[in-house]
Amino acid sequence: MRIDIWSDVVCPWCYIGKRRLEKALADFPHPVEVAWHSFQLDPGAPMVPTDTVATHLGRKYGGGEAAGRQMVERVEAAAAEEGMIWRHHESLRVNTLDAHRLIHLAEAEGGLALQGALKEALLDAYFAKAANIADHDVLRRLATGAGLDPARVDEVLASSEYGDAVWADQEQAAAYGANGVPFFVIDGRFAVSGAQPAALFAQALEQAWSAAHPVLQPVGGAADADACGPDGCAL
Repeated sequence: MRIDIWSDVVCPWCYIGKRRLEKALADFPHPVEVAWHSFQLDPGAPMVPTDTVATHLGRKYGGGEAAGRQMVERVEAAAAEEGMIWRHHESLRVNTLDAHRLIHLAEAEGGLALQGALKEALLDAYFAKAANIADHDVLRRLATGAGLDPARVDEVLASSEYGDAVWADQEQAAAYGANGVPFFVIDGRFAVSGAQPAALFAQALEQAWSAAHPVLQPVGGAADADACGPDGCAL
């Protein structure tokens, strides 16, 4: 079974939703592959940051930096419930296009496992370490640390390669009707929107598996009716 996930690497609920899904998958008895897709929440964010997230939120929604800090603290508390200690109050408002391009490179070079490793590294760097994930030196370190070839990382960062793949992901999300993230599509048939509780993810996984692997129900008749089996036929 496959789960396709649209998310941004600066989206706090995307990281929290990832952890909740992982809890559900830990108890799910069937094999599942996870693919990550790009969704830029703030494509107009600067490549060179000028504000923290708290400052930007306070300006955008009103109340100043103190109000923005309160918003950040609420998601930090939700992250702590999932076992994550963040420094999101120090996180910078940055553009994520280059990070998303490297996530596509990771899939192309090493498949979904490498893609997943880089996705986790980027999320951890941004939320737990308050790293500037628009900075090419930071991106290079994270990408090579996850297992990507340094030369290919430099080639992609110096070009616009995989930019079209990022926008194609964004268009696919719009076609699905997703106007926010995280957004999960299970087995191409079932959608889950938002950082739902682990129990709901578990329910969705079971529903998707059952739909793809229906159990035949016997219809009427005697259970011991005449039949042939490995040991011969009843005569």
